[in-house]
Amino acid sequence: MKFVEDGDGYKARLGLVYIASSVVMEAEMYAMAGPGVSIHTSRVKLPSVTVEGIDQMMRSAELEESVRLLAAAPLDALCFGGTSASFLHGTRWDRTYLAHLRDWAPGVPATTTASAVLRALAAIKAGPVTLVTPYTPDIIERGVRFLEENGHPVLASSGMDITNDHELARVPLERVYDLVMKTDVPESTAVFISCTNLRTVGAIAALEEALGKPVISAVQASFWRCLDLIGVNGAKRGYGSLVDLRASSGARSGAVSNPAA
Repeated sequence: MKFVEDGDGYKARLGLVYIASSVVMEAEMYAMAGPGVSIHTSRVKLPSVTVEGIDQMMRSAELEESVRLLAAAPLDALCFGGTSASFLHGTRWDRTYLAHLRDWAPGVPATTTASAVLRALAAIKAGPVTLVTPYTPDIIERGVRFLEENGHPVLASSGMDITNDHELARVPLERVYDLVMKTDVPESTAVFISCTNLRTVGAIAALEEALGKPVISAVQASFWRCLDLIGVNGAKRGYGSLVDLRASSGARSGAVSNPAA
């Protein structure tokens, strides 16, 4: 008798607390997940992709409820999938919400997207970075501040001035690719593409080949960090040098080598 893969999370069940109006992160995590890795999601409402809207979501009782509902499942790791939401008021803000996740989901290794990004940048031994976003200037400024206070000077940055979550999800990969290529500077050691409702993972390998340096995206880093937290190799290859660290047949640990080397 022969069975085929049915999506069961026999290697890892990853929990994702995600924005109710968003659609990209789940699809991209599914795309990167190898056999035996499953994704399970809970939702929280985001009024608008603005400082005020994000702040309202993060301070709502609904966020805690979403985490607790998700943690009722037998999860191996959990991520709050919001980039600007987790860096909105700086490093202390992110660490506070990371602590909340651990309180609301006891015993489940957890990360925020912002925390995952910092871990990913450390794994590739990044220094100065290029920041590419779909955000408005005020949110970009907060992203720059967050990266720089954690040891990653931002040498170049760009945004798309988008405040509607559905519009974010409609941005084609070609536009993301072109914006990264236009924004990056040679002195940058890595590119970080922010936002968990912006399509990115399908373009990462092509960008790394063109730029000769690591490219990190918010979704990619979140997925990688969930696997990293529990020491599981459960990613598919082809989604960038970071994720290849957790590929099913890859090494269990170590820094990503520079594609240009």
